Amino acid sequence: MTIRENIVSASTDFTQFLLDCQALKFGSFTLKSGRQSPYFINAGSFNDGQRIARLGEFYAQAIRTAQAEGKLGEFDTIFGPAYKGIPLAVTTSMALSMAQGNAVGYTFDRKEAKDHGDGGMFVGTALRDGMKVLLVDDVMTAGTAVREVLPKLKAAADVEVVGLVLSVDRMEKTKDSDQSAVQAVEEEFGFPVFAIATIHDIIDAACQLSHADGSPVITEQISEQIEDYFAQYGA
Repeated sequence: MTIRENIVSASTDFTQFLLDCQALKFGSFTLKSGRQSPYFINAGSFNDGQRIARLGEFYAQAIRTAQAEGKLGEFDTIFGPAYKGIPLAVTTSMALSMAQGNAVGYTFDRKEAKDHGDGGMFVGTALRDGMKVLLVDDVMTAGTAVREVLPKLKAAADVEVVGLVLSVDRMEKTKDSDQSAVQAVEEEFGFPVFAIATIHDIIDAACQLSHADGSPVITEQISEQIEDYFAQYGA
């Protein structure tokens, strides 16, 4: 199977996983940006050990694919920004460690520095000068979390951020430009940003899937709403 065939297969599997977890929903949802979206991805639905472990496998697969394509090199630890990024860093580290047979580090930050015990702002693999760090997050809409966490990392040690992996790239224009948040972060910071799947991959896959009762996951009405949304906000 070619890399591209692997990507298509992974997108279909990931979309089915999102539907099974009820993490992917279609309807009408008001986003934090104020936009009215015909679809919504809720990371809070990965709420048990089996689901979060499977999600880690998808992240690990996306990382290995990016490395096979030459988009991503080696790294020393996976960093997940508090709070949503914490379980993502841990489960991805576990999945990679099991697949590769050698330990992969994980690190996450505290919202406030701890002044007792081991102290500090970070938990997990200690950051050191020269270390290569891979960021993980769920869905990026404006890149705010990245801009907040990079100064923290640099204040701790002279690390190199080698990339950022997301669960889904929504591929939407930011509020102030025609670029997507992914494009803006790549241009601003110079490291690659990639996802388990883009929203277009997910929609394409969902169009081929049905619910348990045989009804289509995406109806004609929802399909039209999605097309209108992409026409207005797609990057």
